[in-house]
Amino acid sequence: MVNGVIDFNHQSVEVPNSRKPGQTGVYRNAQTSKDLLTNINPKVTTIYEAFRQGLKISRDRPLLGMRPIVDAKTGKRGPYAWQSYRQVSYRITNFGSGLFNLIDSVVGEDYGKGSMPIGIWANNRPEWFIADMATAAYGHFSVALYDTLGPDTVEYVTNHAEIKALVTSADHIADLLKLKHKLPTLQVIISMDKLDDETPVAGVPNKSAIIKAWAEEKGIVLVDMQTLEAEGRKAKRAHRPPKPDDLACLMYTSGTTGVPKASMLSHRNFVSALSGSLYNLDANQDDINISYLPLAHIFGRITDLSLVQAGGRIGYYSGDVLQLLDDMQALKPTFMASVPRLLNRIYARIASQTIEAPGITGVIARKAVAAKLENLHNGGSYTHPFWDRIIFNKVKQALGGHVRAMITGSAPIGKDVMQFLRIALCVDLREGYGATESCAACTCHNPGEYRAGHIGVPFPHNEIKLIDVPEMDYLSTDPYPRGEICARGPNIFLGYYKDEEKTRETIDSEGWLLTGDIGMIDERGCVIIIDRKKNIFKLAQGEYIAPEKIENVYAKNTLLAQIYLHGDSLQSSLVAIIVPDPEALNVLAAKIPSVAGKKLSYQELCKHPEVNAAILADMDKTGRKAGLRGFEYARKIYLESEPFSIENELLTPTMKVKRPQAAKYYQDQIKAMYDELDKQTVTAKL
Repeated sequence: MVNGVIDFNHQSVEVPNSRKPGQTGVYRNAQTSKDLLTNINPKVTTIYEAFRQGLKISRDRPLLGMRPIVDAKTGKRGPYAWQSYRQVSYRITNFGSGLFNLIDSVVGEDYGKGSMPIGIWANNRPEWFIADMATAAYGHFSVALYDTLGPDTVEYVTNHAEIKALVTSADHIADLLKLKHKLPTLQVIISMDKLDDETPVAGVPNKSAIIKAWAEEKGIVLVDMQTLEAEGRKAKRAHRPPKPDDLACLMYTSGTTGVPKASMLSHRNFVSALSGSLYNLDANQDDINISYLPLAHIFGRITDLSLVQAGGRIGYYSGDVLQLLDDMQALKPTFMASVPRLLNRIYARIASQTIEAPGITGVIARKAVAAKLENLHNGGSYTHPFWDRIIFNKVKQALGGHVRAMITGSAPIGKDVMQFLRIALCVDLREGYGATESCAACTCHNPGEYRAGHIGVPFPHNEIKLIDVPEMDYLSTDPYPRGEICARGPNIFLGYYKDEEKTRETIDSEGWLLTGDIGMIDERGCVIIIDRKKNIFKLAQGEYIAPEKIENVYAKNTLLAQIYLHGDSLQSSLVAIIVPDPEALNVLAAKIPSVAGKKLSYQELCKHPEVNAAILADMDKTGRKAGLRGFEYARKIYLESEPFSIENELLTPTMKVKRPQAAKYYQDQIKAMYDELDKQTVTAKL
């Protein structure tokens, strides 16, 4: 933290004389309430300069790390191999020179003098950063595609952004060539992976030759980064640094309905968000971040760039989230950004080995957790000199043992889960809130926050207010002000690319971003999200339902890996599709007499009626504990053994359920649940 001691009882302040009818006053971070923070370093006004600042600090220190495969048969990876800031800087210049020399020759030199979109489609890896930064260094902007996008979305984004050159991992080249007849603007594909096979067989065309011939047939210039870097080294071109208000990227938001919207984010947007993040995080050149959140999503991008500006290190995960904990053991990061979906799994694993463990281990763990939680609740630290030595110093090794700070975002996290992880991992875990349109960083917990259940206070770079939503009975005049959360500051995006109508719906005439989230300001000046303006519906009896709020309640139950809650105005009750957590399901099954000892598979357990009943009963307990009202309970559930995913089009790339798609996908199961409820109602009446 840059400024002194935080008063946790007064964390945001209302700007004098800022109240208007139908809305609260304007709230700012109490630490920096006088002026909004545009940049924490006056010399850094673009992401290009953010990298140059990191280079100035760390020069020959490590920047980008990746675990190379040491056994091709097993896929086993070795320790992290690093490239320094200086080495990466050379690669940015060499690759950028080679890339834009090529584009000039293929597309036309006049076109290259302007600002053009460069597509990037790959998993997190060093080449992703190099391609993105080279794009910025030469005055262009990037368009990121999620690594798991389907062909329809790839086609839409490529055409909508009019991408002529796309940098990608080798596994996507065939996908692009298959789609080429639908991608009229695409002319150049750059492979992050080497295209030439190392051991060609005489007389037999190798894979590289085949795919190059295929690309030529499709009218595509195909080349790899290694070749472009070598050519750029011979014919270097001077950097053409961007200006603060230049476009840094088009970032396509993963909406739950309709086609993706392209948020236009400027360098000024990025730098303000980086500045607020650095102010909150207080990162330095000794910090190490594990990069696994998709870089096509704003949360991952801001996290990585913050550490880069501070001169820290970025260690990329191996590409498989299931191997993430193994990567963390090898990397030993000091900082980690995460999402509730992963943290819930970490919580379940730690809880099963501590507070849920049998015998003396469980007794000691429960006593230790109770002591630390009480201390935390009273405003104390998440560490404890005795219990950490006995238990928790071992527990925190799950994340490598050196994590000092974590931030969670993208979706709400349960209060109990957050408080438990704080004391179990001995870490300053903070919850943040934002969106692509606010360049990720809108509000966040202050360092050392000891309460959960809120999303903190405005970052120093933006301010917020609440506006009335009378149709939902949320008013700024309530005892604790309530209303739609609006944000304003240099981090707020420029608008949606090629969509002025949606832009006008999202940003008002005074520059306020209308988030669609309903918030409340508590007595400490912290923001609490209590509802969503759009995702509400009425049950048949007239009760309003906010499904995401109820899903977040149920998500605290460790038996649930995923949930989709369904209801509509023709029904008087709710039903849910549940994907159980495999480990927790096995523990539950062992407690059911008719199931225990039968060694049923995960799929068989999901189909077992007594397992279904046991999970629903456990969900009822979770609902009662959270104070759900009677009509907010799921009355029937269907257990699904196939997880919601991007591939089956039930999840957005940011892991949010696509509600309309889920309703259609499970229409038969939903109908069957309501039919069963109707039968039960008839039987009860008889």
